[in-house]
Amino acid sequence: MPAKKKPNVLLMAVDSLLSTHMSCYGYPRLTTPHIDRFAREAVLFENTFSPHIPTTSGYASMLTGRDVFGTQVVALRHRKPLTRKIRTLPEILRRAGYNTTCVGFKGNAASRGFDTYLGYSAWGSSAEERSPKAGNLNAVALPELDRLARARKPFLLMLRHMDPHSPYLPPKPFDRLFYQGDECNPKSRSMVPVMAFKPFADYFASWMPPGITDKDYVIAQYDGAIAYMDACIQQIFTQLRTLGILDDTIVVLNSDHGETLYDHECWFDHHGLYDNTLRVPLIIRYPAKLPAGLRVHGYNQHKNLLPTLLQLAGVKADSPFDGESLLRLVRGERASFESSFYITECTWMRKHGWRTPQWKLIVALEPDFHFKPPVELYNLIEDPGENRNLATKHPAVVKALQQEMQAHIERRTRESGEGNPIANQPGWHGKADIDYFESSQQAYDTLHIGNANAARKLQAGSRAGSQK
Repeated sequence: MPAKKKPNVLLMAVDSLLSTHMSCYGYPRLTTPHIDRFAREAVLFENTFSPHIPTTSGYASMLTGRDVFGTQVVALRHRKPLTRKIRTLPEILRRAGYNTTCVGFKGNAASRGFDTYLGYSAWGSSAEERSPKAGNLNAVALPELDRLARARKPFLLMLRHMDPHSPYLPPKPFDRLFYQGDECNPKSRSMVPVMAFKPFADYFASWMPPGITDKDYVIAQYDGAIAYMDACIQQIFTQLRTLGILDDTIVVLNSDHGETLYDHECWFDHHGLYDNTLRVPLIIRYPAKLPAGLRVHGYNQHKNLLPTLLQLAGVKADSPFDGESLLRLVRGERASFESSFYITECTWMRKHGWRTPQWKLIVALEPDFHFKPPVELYNLIEDPGENRNLATKHPAVVKALQQEMQAHIERRTRESGEGNPIANQPGWHGKADIDYFESSQQAYDTLHIGNANAARKLQAGSRAGSQK
């Protein structure tokens, strides 16, 4: 009798998905009814964090089981290939006999090792009207899923969803699903500071309605994009059932990072080390080894995903990871993984920090274009929105957290044999004649996204040279 085929792995990696805007995570708007139903058949992790922002470093950790010291990937514009000393998820599964395909993920440093790379139209602008990103993905992914399912080998299929990444342009009727007002009401002034922020103003103008005044309209577009994506993901669930492979497939929904909406003056983007950027969803369904409807409260991070998938699939790796399998949390063997951890961001600002269950410390490594103070401290229990900077009020707490952070950096430097990558990122912002900003005004005057087409090119250019 032939050996039983190993389970398939379907990884739905949703870009810019903030878990607290999903109804299965308690959001009052019904943004994810189909994912909610899926979560009731799966394990939902309530406290999953992306500690290394943005996309490039987030996916690197997710797909290697390593932290930022292990991957050495910390910046949006990462220029070097991922080190050959570590293996990616597709490389490990290919060695185990899997067919591997990704949709919409070519060029990222951590995308190394797939057999097949497929693309789709994943951007948009107001000139193009509404952007059916998830529908475009399905048009490519569903035929590929059918092909992989008919092969003799198990498969890994990674889908990089670009809803709800900006531009937030969900198709009708999702654009009005959560908003029935007048987005250009002259009585509203909430968009004045947004459109006055020069580094992003041209980008926003390229996809937001002319004359927009109401921030709630833009937030509703983000929520509408989630709901549209949710409806399209249901097609994938239906395809798995139709093919008769749903229960033979480890199905994962995760995100590289969250999103800042009208928060902390990091307008409608995903930079900053606040929790709305760090918090991401993680839901895993595999009835052979995971209970249905379990909600796990313990802290975990991206580095825990890969060891979990390998343990569920019964695949051994030939190298260690910085993370460990989440099955220890699922089985109640551990209440939580580390609840105090190192955080980094190298997107539009270069910062690092230390997060504990009570405190968040953010330290700027150079002046930023939001003119924020060099040190920020928040009490996450009393101020979960991180709106009151207590750094000057509690200098002893700042000092203690800085000492914890430095001890962690020194320990991981010794263990990894590598330096801290965020400490050495000249030209991280893409300006060849500037290594590091000397003032916030210099950063503000220098950084500029441009329109949606320019942003698309910036993202593509940021990956140049990272996958060789």
